[in-house]
This record gives sequence, C-alpha cells and structure tokens, in this order.
Amino acid sequence: MSPMFAALFTRRMWICVLTGFSSGLPLYLLLNLVPAWLRTEGVDLKTIGLFALIQFPYTWKFLWAPLLDRYALPFGLKGRRRSWMLVTQLGLIAAIASLGLFAPQTDIVAILWLATAVALLSATQDIVLDAYRREILGEHELGLGNSVHVNAYRIAGLVPGSLSLILADRLPWLQVFVITALFMIPGMLLAVFAREPEVAGGAPKTLAEAVIEPFHEFINRAGWREAAVILAFIFLYKLGDSMCTALATPFYLDMGYAKSDIGLVAKHAGLWPAVIGGLLGGLWMLRIGINRSLWLFGVVQLVSIFGFAWLAWIGRNASIGVAELTQLALVIGFEALGVGLGTAAFVAFIARATHPLYTATQFALFTSLAAVPRTFINAVTGVLIEQMGWFNFFMLCAALAIPGMLLLVKVAPWTPPQTPPQSHVA
Repeated sequence: MSPMFAALFTRRMWICVLTGFSSGLPLYLLLNLVPAWLRTEGVDLKTIGLFALIQFPYTWKFLWAPLLDRYALPFGLKGRRRSWMLVTQLGLIAAIASLGLFAPQTDIVAILWLATAVALLSATQDIVLDAYRREILGEHELGLGNSVHVNAYRIAGLVPGSLSLILADRLPWLQVFVITALFMIPGMLLAVFAREPEVAGGAPKTLAEAVIEPFHEFINRAGWREAAVILAFIFLYKLGDSMCTALATPFYLDMGYAKSDIGLVAKHAGLWPAVIGGLLGGLWMLRIGINRSLWLFGVVQLVSIFGFAWLAWIGRNASIGVAELTQLALVIGFEALGVGLGTAAFVAFIARATHPLYTATQFALFTSLAAVPRTFINAVTGVLIEQMGWFNFFMLCAALAIPGMLLLVKVAPWTPPQTPPQSHVA
C-alpha cells in the first residue's frame, strides 16, 4: 500500500469518520427528513422554507463557543471536549426521538420549537467536534482528515435522507424518528472511549480571554482588510450550492418522484460519488495543496448546479420509469461529487485558518459565517421558487456561486508566494 493511501487507515482518520457521522446526522435530519415529513403531511412550501430559520444556531454558535473553549462540564466525562460531546449527543437522541410525538397539521408550533432544540444541540456538538478534530490532526493531515470528516458527514445523510424515508412508507413516524435518533450512538462511543487532546498552552485561563483573544488573534494575524476578504470568501464560496439543495427533497417530489424513489435511487446515487470524490479529494490535497483544490473542486461544484436546472427544464414526469430514474441518478451523483470535493477543500481551508489555542471559537466563527446562507437566505427559497419557478431558481443559484470563486484570487492563489503570509490562508 502506498504511503498516500496508508494515511487513510490511521486512528485519527477513524476518529474523523465518527466526528463526521455524528455531526452530519442531525443537520440532514433538519434538511431532508423534516421537510419531507412536513410535505407529505400537507404543509405548504412557504412554511417548509421558513423552517430553515430554525437553523439559526449554526450561524450564531460562535457566541457560546468560548464557553466550550474555557470550561469542562462538572458532570459526565473528564475533559472539555469529551464532556460536551456526551451531553449534546444525549440531548440529540431525546430531541430527535420526540419529534415523532407530534402531528404537523395540529402541532406545527411544538415541532418548530423541538426542531430548534435539535439545531441548538447539533450546533453545540459541531463546536466541540470541530475543535477536537483540529486538535488531534497535524498540519499535513488537515486536508485528508477533513475530507474523511466530510465524507462521513454526507454518509450520515443517508440515514434521515434515505433509510428514514423508506421506513416512513412502512412505519409510523414516531418509530421512524426513534430509529433515526439511535444512530447518534456511534458518536457517544467516541466521547466515552476517546482520549482528551493535549493542547500546548491549555485552555484559556478566564472567560474574558476565551471571548476576546480568538478574535484579537485572527485580526492581528491577518489585518483588517485581509480578514474581511477571508470572511467574505467563507460566506460566498458555498452560497449557490447551499441554496440549490435547500429544498432538494420537495423538488424531487414536485418532479413526480415517490419517497421510495428518492430514498432508494436519489440518495444512493449520491453516496458513492460523494465518498469516492471526497476521498480522492483528500488524497489530491496531499499532492496539490488546499489552494488548488479550492479552485478545481469549486468549478465542479458550480457546474453541478446546472444538472438541477436541466431536471427542472424537463419538468414534472407523468410516469417514472428507468429513463427518469437514470436522469435523477446522474444529476444527484454529479452534484454529490462536486459538493463532496468542494466541501472537503473548504473545511480544510477553514481548519487551516484557525489558531490551535482557540480552535472551538475560531472554527465556530468561520463555520457560523458559512452557515448564514443555509440558515437565513435559504429561508426565502420557497418564496423565490413559487415566484420564479424551479428552473430560474437554479440558474440564480449558479450565478450566486461565481463571486466566491472570484475571491480565490486573493485568499487562495493558484500559485502561492514562496513565503506564506501571516494569515496562513495563501
């Protein structure tokens, strides 16, 4: 086995598998399973689109990230990272399972609050998992480790986006949500058996230091102007892709595909391209670096949006046969490849931009900014679709993907200077 492929089979890479799976499952539940549940129960697209607002904790998680950098919980497991992991994962199991106790037509407000609790717990879990992963990976492992994390993240989406949809045709929704919740157990095993990472300098000594120093360090390292460009890039790089897939499951339903079609064909057609693309992307990053990966993978990510526009141009299918299922599989497969590649490079870029002493807060700040499109802009996608139609909407998504690519000239030039600048992002 070549040294490049051998790098995949290390203890740290297996940990990245568990962090990715635990992080991805609750988010994909909110993105895929909850919208499908609401749609099949007769909830309108505007309401489903507005449900994207429940994801606000992913945008604002940097506000409480300093607490996770500063404190370990006084109960549960020893250590800052492990104690927060376990508590958030137990909370997620309870909240996800409880969703099935309510009916969308009569209990939409209760569902809204419970889904918000899932988002809050999931965002908090992301803070600690991102920090833990950054602290155990060496600088040379960031590209590969984060691509493994992203792969596992997407594989986790098969649970609420495929298995749960298939089960929903055969079981009551309560049982579906309970079964989905139990898939959080692998993450709990990581919390129980993993070792707490040792960080030079240790935890911040005061809460004030945990709040102020991460921002102070980032601005001093990059300078105000470069810091603003970096933050703009983080916001824009995945804007078009995020909007494109915001209501993917309702789109497939509106195109005439049954829930079983989506579960068996669409989701699985996206699995292997995402897995293979993500792993190859991580290995390529070992050779070509994060900068060039952002360029190449970003182009694939942009082009994949046009596949959805093509499906929308064809229109709703009167009947579903082999040809229609093949069309769907090709579009989903290419989208999964592009997004898997782009996300792997993007997360590696974010990890590289963090300082080891303030991983939780800085990582949370950057990923919070990246989540703004998914949370707030995606909330209006239902309104945009009803006004523009699916085809024009996807063309808009493609146009919105371009500005982030243009910023690569500044934040990740194709040929970096010989001496890296202080920002560590070139």
